[in-house]
Amino acid sequence: MKTIKFYNQGGSPEIKNKQKLKGFLRSIFADEKVDFERLSYIFCKDEFLLELNRKYLNHDTYTDIITFTLSDKSAPLTAEIYISIERVLENSKSLKIDFQEELYRVMIHGIIHLCGFSDHSSKEKEIMREKENFYLSQYRFT
Repeated sequence: MKTIKFYNQGGSPEIKNKQKLKGFLRSIFADEKVDFERLSYIFCKDEFLLELNRKYLNHDTYTDIITFTLSDKSAPLTAEIYISIERVLENSKSLKIDFQEELYRVMIHGIIHLCGFSDHSSKEKEIMREKENFYLSQYRFT
């Protein structure tokens, strides 16, 4: 069974209709033709994510998301996505968009990374943003 779970590590966003959202997130993997087994979203605070960023990525900066693949390439995907609720809230305010929309964008962003897309170059960022916008347009979150 392909499972998606939500955990709170000091950050607990309101997620409306969790089962519908989980089904939608599963459909992204299907659309991108990526076989996955288990995905855990861990919602946390800035300091928690900053420590992960320092420890595992050697980055000493705040970020809104870190994605870890836990499975071998030959096995169905098992992964964890850590999201700083404080960063998402700050980003939604600075971008003047709804918090829920920004939260779902970041959640989708993590899946797109797990599906093999990167955002290091400007062209890669453009592709990622197009995919985020496409999937956001497919989900009715309001």
